[in-house]
This record gives sequence, structure tokens and C-alpha cells, in this order.
Amino acid sequence: MNVANLQLEGLLMAIATINHILVRKGVLSAEEIDIALRKAEASETAEERSEELSSSHRDAVNFPIRLLQLANQCQPEADIPSFSALARMVGQMKEPYNDQM
Repeated sequence: MNVANLQLEGLLMAIATINHILVRKGVLSAEEIDIALRKAEASETAEERSEELSSSHRDAVNFPIRLLQLANQCQPEADIPSFSALARMVGQMKEPYNDQM
């Protein structure tokens, strides 16, 4: 496996854990984090950007956002699923794009 992939995996799980703690401490709500992640995904899937990227590239761009969204859906008192479990869920929830390429 590429070392950069492992670094990104660690970074994503660190962010997910920080978000989880922020919710548990009442600094942010899960809804506020979800809104921020939805805005991030919307900016990455904007029409002008989408036209430049293939479906697989859009999936790659949106993968970390979607993984963090799933981690954010965990109850504050529950543990966050493992990276592999979250990644599997991202793959299962993926919606098809309307490619016109």
C-alpha cells in the first residue's frame, strides 16, 4: 500500500475523532459538522468542477468528505467505526453520477 494512503487514512481518522470530541463536549453539534461537510462536498461537485473530472476522480475527491460524514453520524457516546468499516460504507452509499463524457 502507498504510504501516502496510510497517512491520509490516519489524518481522516484523526479529524473524525476530533469532530466526535467537539460534539461530545458541546462545542459543535453533529448537525453543524454535517452542514460544513455538505458545503464542502457541494463545492467539490459544483457543475464547473464536475465537468473537469471523471466519475472516479469525483469519487476520489468526495471520499474523505463522505467518510467524515458517516463518522459524524455516530452517537457521541459510541465509538467511531474503523477506517475500513467507514470506507466500506462510503462505497455502499455512493450514488451514480450523470456523466455526459
